[in-house]
Amino acid sequence: MSQLNRSDALNFLSKLTVRRVANALQLWSSYQLSRLIRRPIHWGNPFSISIEPTTSCNLRCPECPSGLRAFTRPTGMLHTDFFRNTIDQLHRDLTYLVFYFQGEPYLNPDFLDMVKYASAKKIYTATSTNAHYLTDENAKRTIESGLDRLIISIDGTTQDVYQQYRVGGKLDKVLEGARNIVRWKKELKSKTPFIIFQFLVVKPNEHQIEEVQELGKSIGVDAVWLKTAQIYDYENDPNGLIPSLDRFSRYKKTTAGTRFKGNITNSCWRLWQDPVITWDGLVAPCCFDKDATHQLGDLKAQSFAEIWRSPTYRTFRKKLWSGRKQIDICSNCSEGTKVWG
Repeated sequence: MSQLNRSDALNFLSKLTVRRVANALQLWSSYQLSRLIRRPIHWGNPFSISIEPTTSCNLRCPECPSGLRAFTRPTGMLHTDFFRNTIDQLHRDLTYLVFYFQGEPYLNPDFLDMVKYASAKKIYTATSTNAHYLTDENAKRTIESGLDRLIISIDGTTQDVYQQYRVGGKLDKVLEGARNIVRWKKELKSKTPFIIFQFLVVKPNEHQIEEVQELGKSIGVDAVWLKTAQIYDYENDPNGLIPSLDRFSRYKKTTAGTRFKGNITNSCWRLWQDPVITWDGLVAPCCFDKDATHQLGDLKAQSFAEIWRSPTYRTFRKKLWSGRKQIDICSNCSEGTKVWG
């Protein structure tokens, strides 16, 4: 997580209830006990979830399975009835809801209605967008939905640099969308969403770090966050994306080749409190399982409670103690390395 903002932090704290705090304490204590005895003990329900509005995307970013159209799972849209049923199962203990996994959320025509439903349950809601669909109407509806955090991906301050990673994107659309959001937030006198420019630092744009910070100030976003990039084939870096600035790289070049900086320990807090739900109801262990290859359950066939306590989930958690490096999605995980600059 990047630096805290007082207003955003107070808004998040306002979502807490006695039950949600008690649930978080159960999760944390069972996780610590599991680390101590080296086997999975699990109490409580998810504190946070990520749910996928769609796998569709208008861009073709080179390190994104959605952009590359590289999924083996189907492309589709999250349905409102399914979403509401899922939230109804979880909302009493759930504090944080990320409306993002793969794809561009605003391509789902019911996306903002779903945000509004979750907001009415006093859940802290967040999403990430490439901002190409933040029209004047969508910007106003976003403010009215009660969305708490909006991350806008802006990976360049000029079109020629921006399009090297955001392939097919138009920087002027991003800036127009950002201005629409900022304007409607002011006009509606809303404290939310907390608006973030997220700058994914890669080789082609690393010289524009100061420029994006100034651009964020001029438009009026609440924060500019610098993020390190996940590179799938980091040994070869075929797209030339690993930055030369060491502090913004998850990888280190050595005489023996490029290595991952992360310290992958045989434990993972995410598996105790932060699952992912795909648009069609599959439950995956975390956001690094982009293609949902480690399916821990299917909400079309089971309740979330049945999946969360199932032998399948328990077996996957148990694998951590024998070696996370042996689990494919863990080998390039950001845990143990610096994500935010």
